[in-house]
Amino acid sequence: MSERAGIPTDQDLFEMARRLGERLRRGHHTLVCAESCTGGWIAKAVTDVAGSSEWFDCGMVAYSYEAKQALLGVRPETLMQHGAVSRETVLEMVSGALIHSGASLAVAVTGIAGPGGGTADKPVGSVWIGWKRRGDYPRAELFRFVGDRDAVRRQTVAAAIRGLEKSLSA
Repeated sequence: MSERAGIPTDQDLFEMARRLGERLRRGHHTLVCAESCTGGWIAKAVTDVAGSSEWFDCGMVAYSYEAKQALLGVRPETLMQHGAVSRETVLEMVSGALIHSGASLAVAVTGIAGPGGGTADKPVGSVWIGWKRRGDYPRAELFRFVGDRDAVRRQTVAAAIRGLEKSLSA
């Protein structure tokens, strides 16, 4: 990879998405993305790959609390108790993405890309990513990325794709 200081380039993200697509196609899987802080960047990365219609189902950008509830079925009490940037929320997002799509594999992201919005508990760069295969339990991981808004979002896309590859290996 040609990552500089851990920040993936457009070419890095393309190559990662291409490799993921090959694995999804070979395994007869389809992908759905539920995105907040990345604003659809994961979906963009995978649809930059020619032929992605064979393995990409859809993407949902759910930025507001209302969108997370309406599009992904995130419970209002989850958002009120834990906030949008939480393990609980990303698990509901990734499960909801599978419920509301025909895909067999899902990824969801929610975080604070900055430059503002961070707190002592959830500083800028805090990102929860969740993954789930249809019929399996979801898993989630908290990342603490560094850099400006673009860097945080690029690192999130890369981590999401790496986690999808891990999900396919499980």
